Amino acid sequence: MEESTTVEISGSDPTNAVIFVGISLLLGIACRHVLRGTRVPYSVALLVLGIGLGALEYGTHHGLGRIGDGIRIWANINPDLLLAVFLPALLFESAFSMEIHQIKRCAAQMILLAGPGVVISTFLLGASLKIAFPYNWSWSTSLLLGGLLSATDPVAVVALLKELGASKKLGTIIEGESLMNDGTAIVVYQLLLRMVTGWTFNWGAVIKFLVQVSLGAVGVGIAFGMASVLWLGFIFNDTVIEISLTLAVSYVSYFTAQQGVDISGVLTVMTLGMFYSAVAKTAFKGESQQSLHHFWEMVSYIANTLIFILSGVVIAEGILGGDDILKIYDNSWGYLILLYVLIIVSRAVVVGVLYPFLRYFGYGLDWKEAFILVWGGLRGAVALSLSLSVKRSSDGSQYISSDTGTLFVFLTGGVVFLTLIINGSTTQFALHFLGMDKLSAAKKRILNYTKHEMLNKALEAFGDLGDDEELGPADWPTVKRYITSLNDVGGEPVHPHTSSENGDNVDHMHLKDIRVRLLNGVQAAYWEMLNEGRIPQTIANLLMLSVEEAIDVVSHEPLCDWKGLRSYVHIPNYYKFLQTSFVPRKLVTYFSVERLESACYICAGFLRAHRTARQQLNEFIGESEIASLVIKESEEEGEDARKFLEEVRVSFPQVLRVVKTRQVTYAVLNHLIDYVHNLEKIGILEEKEMTHLHDAVQTDLKRLVRNPPLVKFPKVRDLISANPLLGALPPSVRETLIGSTKEIMKLRGATLYEDGSRATKVWLISNGVVKWSSKSASNTHLLHPTFSHGSTLGLYEVLVGKPYICDIITDSVALCLSVDSERIFTALQSDPAIEDFFWQESALVLAKVLLPQTFEKTTMQDMRALVAERSTTSVYIRGESFELPHHSIGFLLEGFVNAHGSHEGLLSAPAPLLPSSWEQQSFHNTETSGVNAASFWHQPSRYQVETRARVIIFDVAGFQTGRGLPRRSSSLLSHSMDHASRSFSRELGGLMSWPENTYKAMQRRHDGEQAGQQETNMFTRAMQLNIFGSMISNTRRRPRSFPGIGAVKTSHSQGYQKLTSHSQSYPGVRSDRAQTLVSVRSEGSTTLRQKGQVQGDQNKDISIHLPSAPTEETHAIEDSSDDSGGEDEHLIRIDSGRPSFPQWITEEDKAS
Repeated sequence: MEESTTVEISGSDPTNAVIFVGISLLLGIACRHVLRGTRVPYSVALLVLGIGLGALEYGTHHGLGRIGDGIRIWANINPDLLLAVFLPALLFESAFSMEIHQIKRCAAQMILLAGPGVVISTFLLGASLKIAFPYNWSWSTSLLLGGLLSATDPVAVVALLKELGASKKLGTIIEGESLMNDGTAIVVYQLLLRMVTGWTFNWGAVIKFLVQVSLGAVGVGIAFGMASVLWLGFIFNDTVIEISLTLAVSYVSYFTAQQGVDISGVLTVMTLGMFYSAVAKTAFKGESQQSLHHFWEMVSYIANTLIFILSGVVIAEGILGGDDILKIYDNSWGYLILLYVLIIVSRAVVVGVLYPFLRYFGYGLDWKEAFILVWGGLRGAVALSLSLSVKRSSDGSQYISSDTGTLFVFLTGGVVFLTLIINGSTTQFALHFLGMDKLSAAKKRILNYTKHEMLNKALEAFGDLGDDEELGPADWPTVKRYITSLNDVGGEPVHPHTSSENGDNVDHMHLKDIRVRLLNGVQAAYWEMLNEGRIPQTIANLLMLSVEEAIDVVSHEPLCDWKGLRSYVHIPNYYKFLQTSFVPRKLVTYFSVERLESACYICAGFLRAHRTARQQLNEFIGESEIASLVIKESEEEGEDARKFLEEVRVSFPQVLRVVKTRQVTYAVLNHLIDYVHNLEKIGILEEKEMTHLHDAVQTDLKRLVRNPPLVKFPKVRDLISANPLLGALPPSVRETLIGSTKEIMKLRGATLYEDGSRATKVWLISNGVVKWSSKSASNTHLLHPTFSHGSTLGLYEVLVGKPYICDIITDSVALCLSVDSERIFTALQSDPAIEDFFWQESALVLAKVLLPQTFEKTTMQDMRALVAERSTTSVYIRGESFELPHHSIGFLLEGFVNAHGSHEGLLSAPAPLLPSSWEQQSFHNTETSGVNAASFWHQPSRYQVETRARVIIFDVAGFQTGRGLPRRSSSLLSHSMDHASRSFSRELGGLMSWPENTYKAMQRRHDGEQAGQQETNMFTRAMQLNIFGSMISNTRRRPRSFPGIGAVKTSHSQGYQKLTSHSQSYPGVRSDRAQTLVSVRSEGSTTLRQKGQVQGDQNKDISIHLPSAPTEETHAIEDSSDDSGGEDEHLIRIDSGRPSFPQWITEEDKAS
């Protein structure tokens, strides 16, 4: 009989197999069309149709002709080939569609059911088959069938869950378990089949086999996932290739695992799909994502249709072809029913034994979900294929008889039929009976409210479309009669949060619902930003995962999606490894800046998504106490992100600017693509023209993705030239320091030096913020105990040869320059003017440390202006005395003095010196200001010098705590600017206006100054670097020259001789000139941008130069890649730690 069947099949036309595929798809289409809207599961109907086809072919003498030949070809297909054709695509689609966060949460439950659960079920069913069934099978054979029937089938389960719409939590557990235990069941099946066929084993070999097959499959799946995702990264906007790669890698990985390395192909593909779900979902954007979804949905539909109809055919063939066996075993049908009952019982035992653990892990499990877990354990094509494999192995085998193989197919096919027909058809009724398919009261109220909103939108649309010039008006009653979905909407709309029910439970239910809706809006905003190019793929994964984690806890916690992102924003502890000496500095800078860029993307994306979600929620729900509470929670969540961006704006603004530049470039290119497509859609462009332009823009977009703008820092030589301390030195002295100055990138929390440690280095802050603390002067009550760009730290201690007087710890990522003390001493010996300049520079930091409450809010620009324009530095010898003028503060830099009328005794440097008339309220009190009264607070106005002493005195008339110096005429610019003052002011218009009397006053002062004032010129140069270093200009490719500007640059090369000076530092001559302070934001601000637009074409080519900058030196921070050199460059220099616009600029902006 079998030989004749084989001959008949071999003699038939192989192309008949195609007919079966076509007929199956037509039947599937008809089932889907007819059963839509009914409660009959699609998979059950397909199985019944397959059994009908098999019955017509195998149960009648006439057969189905060529269609029957195709059925027989497919029914006799090799079981391994059957699995290899259908399983990879179905398993990958199922695993890829799962949410990785839910997989993580449910992983323990899935592993329990797929591991110990399968083992328990295998022994229960095997023992029942051995004891209760009359087949006289060995224990290994009974366990083989038990293991074969123990695993729920993912194909059947997934198809059922998608139709029923079960909850995500329950669906994830059942679907994940079916994927996992299908792989473990196949592994158990392979192990038991080897035992049945005479394989001798010991427990060590069994454990080794199980570990090798399972863990090896996970490793291979991850390896294929990493390789294919890496390949995806090199594919740019080619949807066909991207989708084809996902299909190809699922089959190649299955074949490699199953046939190549002899491990579980099912577990391999399952791991591959989960890896893609975790890593590669965001790799597909916009149309590619939609195309991928539709493609895999179609593949799943076709594969499910074919495999369920084929399963029905195989079941029919097994039952009708096994008449001889059924005659031998009279009660085979009864034993089939018993086996079905035993399978349900064993499933219940497994869930019952593991219930305490299932309830504890993951999302938990209640008794209703446990019942569905038991009742939804369907068997399908995988179990049927394994039984066919046993039957094929039984042909000519001495270990398994052909009758046993036939019984395996009969019993397995019967169980598959009964579980699908009975369990599959009634699961929906069970869900309804247990109340698991009902909408909550909060969702019902939102639904009703939405229907009223839909009716309003319909009325708005009718108002816009109901009348036109050509056809006239439309009939609204007729239109409404066709909108049957809104027929039940009547009466006044009821706000979903205005409930007649009172109680905390109702409010809590609404609160949870609104939180979930806002977080869903946040996640949708992330997807939109990903498509717009605002956030990269890796950042999108982190942001979306944070939303999933927050949704899990909205029932008992406020919005907390920032909690999952906080660790990615702050510098992790393991980054401290980068601070070790053997890590290259460039590598430290690269990783630090990359971390800052990622953190800026996260913070900016987080704030934008929450802002968008809040707006959408407010537009939909309107005024509501509950919605307002959730909106407030959302705003509070963004506080940390705002603070971080502000810190970066202060410390490394070029990072923010590069991130924004990337976003804008991506958006502009995408806008061009949409524009070109729209021109083709409306008929302006032909397809060939559109394709040419589209490809050109795509090339630019690809170039942006492959080679984006980068944050680049100047070289050490440029950093030194732009530093207020080193850049102000004569070129000959500065050159000697370049070789020994080291550029160091410090992470947040790194210690530059400690209080009391030996002073061996001077630290110069180029970018970033550092925080100080001192044992003798407390800063706990200060708002800003920090130093930022332009600060010179440790210089005073090096000059006096004493230990450091405070701790300096980085408060952000900081780019620092360090200079050895020996080099400082060498520079001191080269010129006496440099020594005086260094003492003045050291007084800046000393003033902030000794009198923190007075100078904490004063920027380094203001401090340098105070020293330059309102200071006197004097050196006294033993026996001399000096008096502090009214409204002045002095600082003892070195030596000892005795205060007249004070009981404090001898005062030693460093110490603040205050006049008796100084207003106490300016400093509050000594405890509040953080200054130790015994050490640092001395108020007598007259002092006697006991040893050689150096004193610097500040005239702080009109200077108050927290306020800057009064705005007066600037003495920054050289007298050479006098000739260009009118044109310069006219060109810059309202952006910057330098008072003309400034230049005339400077000219008069210059005539009376002496030539030996180089240290004064150095401090003026330092002040210029500090102020003009933050200016933003648009440097064109051919900048225009202006009279006077070139002269300023020449004056520097002539040795600082033409620059106006501040008061003499030694001997003491006080200056009465005031300093106009200029403070410009580090980023291109709206104010500057508006002012630039007002100026028109006349200032397009303006470039603001440092008045005394050497011609050959450039201190611009590049923030674009090398290939963008032909475009306009925006030059930025970071200034003080608290940048702000000058008052006179702000007032002009308001006036405009």
